[in-house]
Amino acid sequence: MFMDICAMHILITAATSMEIQSTVNFLEEKKYELSGAKIQVAITGIGLVSTAYLLTREIHDERPTIAIQAGIAGCFKAGKANHVVSVGRDVIADIGVYENDSFKNIFDLKLNNKNNFPFSNGYLVNPYEKLLSITGIEKANAISVNEITTNKSRIEWYQQKYDPIVESMEGAAFHYVCLHEKIPFLQLRAVSNIVGERDKSKWTIKSAISALNENLVTMIKKLSTHDETYFRI
Repeated sequence: MFMDICAMHILITAATSMEIQSTVNFLEEKKYELSGAKIQVAITGIGLVSTAYLLTREIHDERPTIAIQAGIAGCFKAGKANHVVSVGRDVIADIGVYENDSFKNIFDLKLNNKNNFPFSNGYLVNPYEKLLSITGIEKANAISVNEITTNKSRIEWYQQKYDPIVESMEGAAFHYVCLHEKIPFLQLRAVSNIVGERDKSKWTIKSAISALNENLVTMIKKLSTHDETYFRI
């Protein structure tokens, strides 16, 4: 099926269908079209590798005007349960080496230049300020990891090194692909737990998902009323 090249085409991605099921239900009722905009949904799976591959395949099959990644996340600060943020910058935080009681990333090790595209001072920064501002929600720093962080000293190191608000397992891969492909993008995260807290009775997954989907549907409605040129840099 070929998309109308003049129509807004919004791609919604998530690691799991559970995280955005409410939004999918809404879109099914609308037949995946809103105010002339076409909306597509893709589930990329958990983790950086799965996200990078499946997202790349998805956008090459059918290139979107805008891509949105939505999901729940751990938070480094207390008192933000169910809080939704838009991620301004992300980083793969656990790629590197732990030695001499400290962790060094690939930039510390001089294995890559921290300003080699798509990195900016070592971060994967969302440059689409109009898209970030239209959310009307807090912009936050994020880290992405291959292993959910539980170690206290590692948590402290991440906080000192990156000053993150949220942690996920997919966000940096999403930023990386979208930056390379020059697709305007937005990452939304809802806080479901404190990073390092393994007592899941203290997690708020259900209410975090509810808050995420409420904001995601609102965002889709907002984006569908804009012309695609509005979000270009």
